[in-house]
Amino acid sequence: QVQVVESGGGLLQAGSSLILSCTVSGRPFDAYAMAWFRQAPVKELEAVACIHADARAAPYPDSVMCRSTISKDNAKKILFLHMNSLKLEDTASYYCATGKNYYCRVSWSDGSSFDYWGQGTQVTVSS
Repeated sequence: QVQVVESGGGLLQAGSSLILSCTVSGRPFDAYAMAWFRQAPVKELEAVACIHADARAAPYPDSVMCRSTISKDNAKKILFLHMNSLKLEDTASYYCATGKNYYCRVSWSDGSSFDYWGQGTQVTVSS
């Protein structure tokens, strides 16, 4: 059974930084692409970052480019998301997902190439 667990959310101030972590059990950590998504209330799921199994990041979406870094430690089996200069609009539930492929697909941002998802961790940015 594959389990995906996020951690690191909470209440943060605008302008500060965020570090989220994700662990995966039940499948090889270094064999599949992984990604971060987020969903704010009454909004659609939004892609944040994707990383290939070999720890190279795919290009970031415009909404988080230059503020976000996805990384992974294959030895420790941990995926990270670093986000700085937080904005109020970064408030959302953040989800970690592990994919069906080694590489992030060109269409990775639609979420369809990920088969296991975590329960999400809430990030709230206040002014």
